[in-house]
Amino acid sequence: MFTHLISVEQLQALQQSGQPLMVFDCSFDLSQPALGAELFAQAHVPGAVHADLDHFLSSQQADRRASGGRHPLPLREDFAAALQAIGFRKDMQAVVYDRNGNNYCGRLWWMLNWLGHEAVAVLDGGLAAWQAAGLPVETGVVTPRAASAPFAVGESRVTLVDTASVAAGLQQPQQTLIDSRGPTRYSGAEEPMDPVAGHIPGALNRPFPLNMDAHGCFKPAAQLRQEFEQLLQGRDAASVTIHCGSGVSAVPNIIAMELAGLPRPALYAGSWSEWCTTVPALPVERG
Repeated sequence: MFTHLISVEQLQALQQSGQPLMVFDCSFDLSQPALGAELFAQAHVPGAVHADLDHFLSSQQADRRASGGRHPLPLREDFAAALQAIGFRKDMQAVVYDRNGNNYCGRLWWMLNWLGHEAVAVLDGGLAAWQAAGLPVETGVVTPRAASAPFAVGESRVTLVDTASVAAGLQQPQQTLIDSRGPTRYSGAEEPMDPVAGHIPGALNRPFPLNMDAHGCFKPAAQLRQEFEQLLQGRDAASVTIHCGSGVSAVPNIIAMELAGLPRPALYAGSWSEWCTTVPALPVERG
């Protein structure tokens, strides 16, 4: 069972073994939401299905949401039904990847763990690594077949926190916030997505791409641990809650902390997009 990362070679061997497997292509583009599906149709790992951020990994119904923000989580039972509809089963190994530096596929990794499904791993290096290895790709649109049995919701393997608990913890030393956005958005120098610029007071900044090497793979565990310990400066790693703009690019930091041998941090899925639009207004820090 693969629970965090899987290499190109390991995925190829798994495909050849005939073991129950589903590969998910989570490629997406925030500025062009339809582009992910177009890129999938142009090239994807053989046998993969497309998992769109807006339509598969987020809720489109205001009354069926488990979080707020620009990309609200669906209810767990709704996501389980969506998995069944594309043929995913509890006995399957899930492998997730994208073309975006492990950004969007991390969301699906977290959501499957949220349903209690441990057998899910990120294809280290994404589609680029697959193609660099000279392995074949498929083209075209894929129409999955529904599974005959419901995908049962299990006990969550992750921690989800909401705006109220993050706000209540601002004065508590046991809460450490890490913001995964780029430095200019964190500082408030620019804000292309949300109506207010800045960050949650006291939050540390670690842009999620810092977890990757020059080839788009996660850095070695020892290096990740050193970098997170330097960021935390003695703070308890078990106190960490990670967020970003809308709860998506936070997840590579969650995976990286676990690869580093640190406790699994909580996710504030509503993130800055919910924080900065909450009424009455919550405090904002800039710089």
